[in-house]
Amino acid sequence: MSKLLIKNGRVLDPASGLDAVLQIAMEDGKFTAIGEMLDLPGAEVFDASGMIVAPGFIDMHVHLREPGFEYAETIESGAKAAAAGGFTTICCMPNTLPVNDNPTVTSYIIERANRHAVVNVLPIGAITKGSAGEELAAIGSMVQAGIVAISDDGRPVMNARVMRRAMETAKSFGIPVIDHCEDLHLSSGGDMHEGVQSVRFGLRGIPSASEDVMVARDILLAELTGARFHVAHISARHSVEMVAFAKSRGLSVTCETTPHHFALTDVDVLEYDSNYKMKPPLRSAHDIDAVLRGLTNGTIDAIATDHAPHAGSEKMQEFEKCPFGIIGLETALGLTLEKLVHSGRITVGSMVELFTTGPASVLQLQAGRIAVGRPADLTIFDTDREWTYDVNRSCSKSRNSPFDGHVFRGGPVATVVGGKIVWQV
Repeated sequence: MSKLLIKNGRVLDPASGLDAVLQIAMEDGKFTAIGEMLDLPGAEVFDASGMIVAPGFIDMHVHLREPGFEYAETIESGAKAAAAGGFTTICCMPNTLPVNDNPTVTSYIIERANRHAVVNVLPIGAITKGSAGEELAAIGSMVQAGIVAISDDGRPVMNARVMRRAMETAKSFGIPVIDHCEDLHLSSGGDMHEGVQSVRFGLRGIPSASEDVMVARDILLAELTGARFHVAHISARHSVEMVAFAKSRGLSVTCETTPHHFALTDVDVLEYDSNYKMKPPLRSAHDIDAVLRGLTNGTIDAIATDHAPHAGSEKMQEFEKCPFGIIGLETALGLTLEKLVHSGRITVGSMVELFTTGPASVLQLQAGRIAVGRPADLTIFDTDREWTYDVNRSCSKSRNSPFDGHVFRGGPVATVVGGKIVWQV
């Protein structure tokens, strides 16, 4: 029988409006009591004085690479990186080998996670077979096996008719469609955001319009079908504006952004450094301003990392040849505190919402809140602790991050999953 008592921390739970210095008792993986003076004989005690105790953070967009690409990441190593970043639940994208397009692969991921992951792992199924964009995957069977959404992230569905059928099917099973919105014809051959910087570097550009036109298409399809549509890693100004417009019309449209898409612009791209190559690419200052406005006015529902590990042999190539993506689980909270909270753009409470109730609402998860009887998942962090990110000490198997050596103010201190401390400084 495991027991844990968290003492003296500022308990901040946006779902219930709780914001006070309290104690939290946990037994057998559940919250058992929340109050000012608690006693739990035989319990492990964690003193959270000066820290914030929040519901367990949820990352709804992670690439764990297993099965098929275990040399870059495994479910075990990715889960360890998530815990080190303060995340208690992560949702893994289906672009594995084989693709998670059937209940056998879904069940494999869940079984591996149950055995080896220190955090909760929820699989996202593919929209189409092999993520080829042509024929719908076994969506109903995957829902029964345990997926929480469908997506062809990285290989967007270009055929509008197929996407319409996917939305109709997803609606019937009560799950959202998560789309990597990119018109592959517009972005074909591009390596970074299309603008002055791409011209300066002599690199092929990816215009913001490649995202915008797909967001527009899918919003129209969401209205047609009544489906829940979620924009992955939104990065472009017009895309944010269209999501805001869709919400104003009462459509079930949501979106997420990543820390790197509000922390960096295309001007920050160091010359031909592959660690700055991701998709969507780092956008212009005008786009980032729109993303920041979306975070402050409620247009953007969640912050997700799009954690995309790649082996050094793949990533450390010429900019034009290397794959897109960076790791981000361990730097997400530090970047969000730096760029959003310490800058005064949002409160720490609003930040916690973006990591908890926001993604939980999009995916309709029974997570992201502190309440007696619920699973005892907590993220404990310090808003002022200074620390330096050393990518070579990352829990991930990959090292592709542009934030190596960055000095952060504030970050995770301990991560509690199922009433057990699975990581701490």
